[in-house]
Amino acid sequence: MNLHYETPLVESELISQVAGCRVYLKLENVQNGGSFKIRGIGYHCTKEQGRGCERLISSSGGNAGIATAYAGRKLGMSVTVIVPQSTPNITRNRIEKEGAAVIVHGKTWNEANEYSLSLATEPGNAHIHPFDHPNIWNGHSSLVTELNSQLQGTKPDALVLSVGGGGLLNGVVQGLQSSGWGDVPVIAVETNGADSFAAACKAGKLVTLPDITSVAKCLGAKTVSQRSLDLIKEHPIYSTVVPDKAAVDSCYKLLDDHRLLVEPACGAALAVVYNPHILDDLQQQGKLPTPLRTVVVIVCGGNCVDIELLSKWKKELSKQDELKMV
Repeated sequence: MNLHYETPLVESELISQVAGCRVYLKLENVQNGGSFKIRGIGYHCTKEQGRGCERLISSSGGNAGIATAYAGRKLGMSVTVIVPQSTPNITRNRIEKEGAAVIVHGKTWNEANEYSLSLATEPGNAHIHPFDHPNIWNGHSSLVTELNSQLQGTKPDALVLSVGGGGLLNGVVQGLQSSGWGDVPVIAVETNGADSFAAACKAGKLVTLPDITSVAKCLGAKTVSQRSLDLIKEHPIYSTVVPDKAAVDSCYKLLDDHRLLVEPACGAALAVVYNPHILDDLQQQGKLPTPLRTVVVIVCGGNCVDIELLSKWKKELSKQDELKMV
């Protein structure tokens, strides 16, 4: 039973003019549950029900919790979602509207996850990790299967996605490899202050960030999955870190260009095509082909934002820039 559906792939003429190449947007923000998360989490929840579990326990700062709640409602299972204090009210409300119970615990996702693991030990309960499980990666790989069909088998020159804990990255690379697209470069984007993947790539081992200081709280896993780090040896993956301001500005630009409201975690990936010097730098380093013809950006979701929050972040970041200039 699939709990997700095929999302549109649209060519953006406006962004293509900025980026200097053909840019396609894979609109996972219109997916069931409002993000790509339902692909992997829906698949995982279905598997857990199949082995006799009756209750789903999730730890999530946002999109994964909404996806688990949606999956539980569709499957007729009860759901409890543990969220950190950093999760905005808009997200907590959306989880509850899906029929799940919400418990606030800890400052960051890592603390919420520890508590959720303790609850999941009870008989009949299943722990639904937001990103670190093979079932989740298998589910996310369906995104590439769709891309292959929508592009009629024509390989893009690069694929851009945001990285939080690494579940999307792991699933997309798995999908690329199984589709015969194992040479398609992946630009893996994070924001400053939520860049655990970049830190791990630089250190050659997993690194736990002391805190999540970025406004992109949905990228807020202090430690990326081990599988994500292992994949840099198997696939051309290029870690890229952008400032919060670039991510938030890109959210506004997408809103202007396509009337789509997404969160800064998604704006991080969009920043790559709205700031073409990033693509230029990767080309100069020999990591992307020249000329660059086609780039696909995964527009991963927009649950953890509204226009009021986006405006608040923009004002705060503008003030920070002003203070730096003084």
